Amino acid sequence: MESFTRNHMANNTIELRITFKISPERLYNAWLDSAEHSEMTGTSSVASPVAGAEFKAWDGYISGKNLELLEGRKIVQSWRTTDFDEEDPDSRLEIRFDPAPGGCVLTLIHSDIPEGQPDYAEGWREYYFEPMKAYFEQ
Repeated sequence: MESFTRNHMANNTIELRITFKISPERLYNAWLDSAEHSEMTGTSSVASPVAGAEFKAWDGYISGKNLELLEGRKIVQSWRTTDFDEEDPDSRLEIRFDPAPGGCVLTLIHSDIPEGQPDYAEGWREYYFEPMKAYFEQ
């Protein structure tokens, strides 16, 4: 079952949900593993399963730091792209992995996005969720 939910809320926040046919632990570990993050997105990524560690994704377009990690359940990261102005503060990315019948519901909450940025909701769907679906369901 595939479902995308998109909500725009106050403070420039996007909330998206999608169901995957894999366990929450598997998806959590893939997100924080450099090789698997690269494979599931089709781009070069440097990830880490360590709180406080920096990461880069999408061939350096995305960068940030792991702020909070709850193994198999939640990732919180500071997050920015090369589209951010230098003086823009980082946005905040929270990813939750909840068990669901036959798999996992991934909830992505991207908040504190600076004014004037592109539609990251569409970007998450096109450049992350669709390739991830293809990768995990092959």
